[in-house]
Formats: sequence, C-alpha cells, structure tokens
Amino acid sequence: MRLKLAGITKTFAGRTVLSDVSADFGNAGVVVLIGPSGGGKSTLLRIVAGLETPDAGSVSLGGGEVDFSSEERLRAHRRRLGVVFQAFNLFPHLTALENVALPLEKVHGHPPQAAREVAMASLERFRLAEHAGKKPAELSGGQQQRVAIARAIAVQPEVLLFDEPTSALDPEMTAEVLETIETLKAEGRRFVLVTHAMGFARRVGDAVAFLADGRIVESGPAAELFGSPRSRECAEFLSRVLRY
Repeated sequence: MRLKLAGITKTFAGRTVLSDVSADFGNAGVVVLIGPSGGGKSTLLRIVAGLETPDAGSVSLGGGEVDFSSEERLRAHRRRLGVVFQAFNLFPHLTALENVALPLEKVHGHPPQAAREVAMASLERFRLAEHAGKKPAELSGGQQQRVAIARAIAVQPEVLLFDEPTSALDPEMTAEVLETIETLKAEGRRFVLVTHAMGFARRVGDAVAFLADGRIVESGPAAELFGSPRSRECAEFLSRVLRY
C-alpha cells in the first residue's frame, strides 16, 4: 500500500484541525496513526477515505492521487476502500446480514441473491453466522463491530481504514475486535488504523505516525518510534500512556 500525504490542511469553523500534514509511508502494509485526542487523526483518516475534502494538499493511495474535484470521482475512490468506524455505523432497522449485503447490492452492483450469499460468507468468516438474523440492538458491542468489519471486508477492498474501532468497547470486547484485526494483518490485508491501543499499534504497525496539534510530529517504523522516539512530544505522550 503506497500512502503519501502532501501538505494536507483542514479547518472547521475557523479552527485549524490539520496543518500542512506531509508524510510518505512507502509500501508499508499497515500504517498506524497515534497521538492525543483532538490531534487530527480521525480527520486525516476521513480525508484519506474521501469522506472529507482538504482545504489544501493531496493524498496518494495505491499509486494514484485521490481526486477531490467531484462527488462522482470520490465515490469511485470510496468503492476501493472498506471503512470501519468507532461507532459501528450499522443501520439499526436492518439485520446483520442485511447490513453487510446492502453496500454489495447498492454500491457494488451485486444482484440481491448474490449479495446475500457474499454477505453470509463474510459473516461466517467472522464467526457471526448464528447472528445473521439479529438487528444491532440484539448484538454485543464486539459483535456489532465484527459485523462492521465483515461488511468492510465483503466488498473486497484494496485498503481497509479503521477509525478507533475499539473506543466504544469494554476490555473483553476490545480484545475480541483486536484479535480480528490482527488476523487480517496476518492474512496480508493492507490497512490504516487510528487507535489508542499502544501495545497493539506497536505489534501490528509497519509504519507509525504520531499526530498532535494537527500535524505529524514524527513518523517511522513502529519499533523505532516506540523504542526511541525522536521528538519530545512523542516521548512524553508514550511515557504517559504506557505507564499503566
């Protein structure tokens, strides 16, 4: 996965959320974004996903530059991706099977029966077959997030994007979801992950970027960034979050 960011700037209501963010992650299979809350990680991920448009700068993913000039071109970019949000984003009135099948049918053009077959196979792959007929309210948080991952995988994306996928979960459910993501890493899936789980970030990340105050303070291989951070901000952040 070739991910390159050049001069990304984004403001909301006059507040700068990202300021001239640039990084070249080379061909890293898994890129992890870490840093304090409010540092700009989720906004950056949404720009990479084509869900937000930067005020300035460019994003290249997989060798091609993302075209933010029209909704049609952004839709084409989004079809290449699978996105998993922290709040699951499942339709509450649809069953797990229907939630996974819907984008296959409406976005990727599968006939209804084929969409259901692919969706069911994806649920089975994540040990969710017995829950296919349940609506989100009938599922645990961990099960809901695994349905969201099943939905993202079902469309056969080139790249997966995870936005703090365990932030709404208790420790047991967090472990369940992180194990699922680690399995995807072992399968060679390429993804960008925003997370506060530092031990997990160190274990799965090929490249890690530390964001604070809307900028990438430093980035590099996971072992180097966690083992000997170059910046005072990153060193202080890691000393706090790894203390307990």
